[in-house]
Amino acid sequence: MNKVLLVILAILLPPVAVLLNNGVGKDLIINILLCIVLFVPGVVHALWLVLR
Repeated sequence: MNKVLLVILAILLPPVAVLLNNGVGKDLIINILLCIVLFVPGVVHALWLVLR
């Protein structure tokens, strides 16, 4: 997947970016929970996973 597209998705729709980058797993569950609690930690987590 193109990194630029994943970064844009990580900012706009963090769980989708994590899903496309890592698939279904614990990282996706953590990101969904972070997005439910607050949106910004979900974005930071998604960016960290995409750029790692």
